[in-house]
Amino acid sequence: MDQVKNIELYLRRRQGDTDPLAPAEALKSFQVAKDLKLEQVLAEPLVGQPLFINWDERGRLWVLNYKQYPDPAGLKMVSRDKYLRAVYDKVPLPPPHGVRGRDKITIHEDTDGDGVLDKHKTFVDGLNIASSFARGRGGVFVLNPPYLLFYPDQNDDDIPDSDPIVLLEGFGLEDSHSVANSLRWGPDGWLYACQGSTTTGHIKRPGIDTEPIHSMGQLIWRYHPETRRYEIFAEGGGNTFGVEIDARGRIFSGTNGGNARGFHYVQGAYEQKGFSKHGALSNPYAFGYFPTMKHNSVPRFTHNFVIYNGHTLPEKYHGRLFGIEPLQGQVVQSEIRPNTTTFQTRDIDRPIKCTDQWFRPVDIKVGPDGAIYVCDLYEQRIDHSSHYAGRVTPESGRVYRLTGKTPPKPLTFDYGKLSTTALVEVLKHPNKWHRQTALRLLADRRDRSALPALRNLLRKHDGQTALEALWALNLSRGMNDDAALEQLDHEDRYVRLWTVRLLGDRKSVSTRVGAKLISIAAREPYAEVRSQLAASARRLPVNVCLPVIRNLLTHTPDMKDLHIPLLLWWAIEAKAGDHHKEVVDLFSDKAIWDLPLVKSHVLDRIIRRYALAGSRQDLLACASLLQLAPSPAHQQTLIKGFETAFAGRSLSNLPNELITAIKKAGGGSITLQLRQGLPDATRKALVTIADAKANKAQRLAFIRILGEVTSPQAVPVLQGIVTNDKSDELRRASLLSLQSYSDASIGDRVLKLHNGLPASLQGAAQSLLASRRNWATQLLKGDRLPARSTRRRFPSKHRKNCCCTTTSHSPTWCENTSARSPVPQPSRCRNASKNSTACW
Repeated sequence: MDQVKNIELYLRRRQGDTDPLAPAEALKSFQVAKDLKLEQVLAEPLVGQPLFINWDERGRLWVLNYKQYPDPAGLKMVSRDKYLRAVYDKVPLPPPHGVRGRDKITIHEDTDGDGVLDKHKTFVDGLNIASSFARGRGGVFVLNPPYLLFYPDQNDDDIPDSDPIVLLEGFGLEDSHSVANSLRWGPDGWLYACQGSTTTGHIKRPGIDTEPIHSMGQLIWRYHPETRRYEIFAEGGGNTFGVEIDARGRIFSGTNGGNARGFHYVQGAYEQKGFSKHGALSNPYAFGYFPTMKHNSVPRFTHNFVIYNGHTLPEKYHGRLFGIEPLQGQVVQSEIRPNTTTFQTRDIDRPIKCTDQWFRPVDIKVGPDGAIYVCDLYEQRIDHSSHYAGRVTPESGRVYRLTGKTPPKPLTFDYGKLSTTALVEVLKHPNKWHRQTALRLLADRRDRSALPALRNLLRKHDGQTALEALWALNLSRGMNDDAALEQLDHEDRYVRLWTVRLLGDRKSVSTRVGAKLISIAAREPYAEVRSQLAASARRLPVNVCLPVIRNLLTHTPDMKDLHIPLLLWWAIEAKAGDHHKEVVDLFSDKAIWDLPLVKSHVLDRIIRRYALAGSRQDLLACASLLQLAPSPAHQQTLIKGFETAFAGRSLSNLPNELITAIKKAGGGSITLQLRQGLPDATRKALVTIADAKANKAQRLAFIRILGEVTSPQAVPVLQGIVTNDKSDELRRASLLSLQSYSDASIGDRVLKLHNGLPASLQGAAQSLLASRRNWATQLLKGDRLPARSTRRRFPSKHRKNCCCTTTSHSPTWCENTSARSPVPQPSRCRNASKNSTACW
């Protein structure tokens, strides 16, 4: 141990750590399913930290070497929060103008057909936290946060023709194990990728956009090279690091959580995420989200997986999910099967296990040969906290190939040299990789001479070949209105589904196409197509969207679907803000009110949405809905939703039209009337609160409301509860509600009671007294609190409500007489600097 690097490695060891194995020795540490074989196709020094792989049209393997991880080159970290999200001193310049990083993209080729990658070259180096790439359109797209770059290579000589073009900017670098990643082509000609949970996006197209598209945390996004459109495809998920697109074009990603294999992403969906850590959904009116695909109980995690659609593994593996488990150093095989219009998974076995603790699989793909390839970072630790502490080995890494017992014969081909007619034939290949590569090349060429053959395929085939032909027709500029109308009647459900999706992506349609969509929404027999109709309707103008949704709402069996009810709501909500009249007019048809989907999933949400938005126009929409309700039962459903929206808020200053509508609907509950400040409701609530025999839950609810909607008559009643009631829960709630009142008697009463209160209530009493300077001063002058307790409690616990400093026992307080106001207004502490945060 005579070298500094060896001493550092020794000092970083933890109990149970093992030494790395040489590549050949590491291969011996695997246990593989009896009918499969594992080979090592690449290892250091040819690759280091292989994060992402793909193949070109010649079958050559391209590798993203993530050697700069975890710290961007040339940046100084200013701060890092408890979730390891960093702030840097500047935004790095795009390569090659900024500091050179160590990331690079390498190419590996089998030149003699013996199955061994024997020729190696570098396409580009000097990248800095580059995560993935995609070939096409005469070059290579490289995702190198904060940028999406394009390296032109028109002559395909594997040498960039120029410096890269910056297509997008603004992908966050806060956490290099969550940066934007997994760039790949979709069958529709969009580039798809994802963004991890602990990064942000502020995405702009340089020279085009003045304002960025903001996002926070995990999502799937996409970019269209021809139109240069960037958009968020779906929001939410785990720490999203991987994008899988199955044979039908559905989008999935893994998760970093347990008891799941991943998420199914539907266009425009909101998915579950770690809300406490990663923040709320971007749409406050989503009122729901999709969870992970249902799964059996398992430890975390599979962040990346493939659904096998190759052609050389044994038949039993076809259609199975193969997921990588980096913490356990395994590959899991799972069944994936329909669960209404989404999916559920169940583990079957681990076809790859490893005793070498350094095996850390991070990417998994199906190659041109039908084998499954696995990227291995080959790291002692895989947790990012260890990596940020320097426990990384940038030069190590391996790539493995999983085949049948008899490996497939090496393929020699160059699809780039095929004619367009020959490429169309490749769309029938049993291996999805070949079909996707043919689609990408047809999109590169945009050769309209392919259209007759593609139309012929669509008319004579169903199943996968018809779907591939539809995708190719669209990519070859053949998806006009006549073609769309024809395919909307195709016998294959997935051709119909994808025709709907492609039309929705246009954002507008002709009158006759719009009429066709409205028509098929009423009669489409397959739920998955109806699911896409709901998702696509949201993207279309209101005069098409709402009639489509109206017809979809008639499909009562969709009540039990795991996705469709929320997709229908999200489509309505998308029009609710800018099209109040049209949305309200949807409910002028009395028949719609009794549709089960409307009663169970729409009525409550629509009035909550307008009530929460709270503008005069929104509240008038609430009034109109109440007036249109055809029965008292419907009105009560709306009233309950309205009350839910106003929990914690005052109902004063409602428009007269809404007050009248509420009265005609029966006036609502005492709770609703109490929030309106109606004197009779206040009197009844106070009588209930004071009645020790009344329902405790009701008393508690009224106490809390009177802390949100103040009434001077409440003060003596609440004081009486604090003084005399036997329930500590009610006493605590009364103490908290009294914070909203400035009556001088409150402080005097609570100061006298303080020392006689049980310990469980003294904290609430102190919070109340701390909310007013004179009360707090009297508390500190007496013998009620020991000095140490005072110093500990006030500067920390109450700083949320008041900016304060302490000298000895005495804090300096800012007056904040509305600390618990339902709609707080900022007030600045008199001893705060002008640039400090306002006190709320």
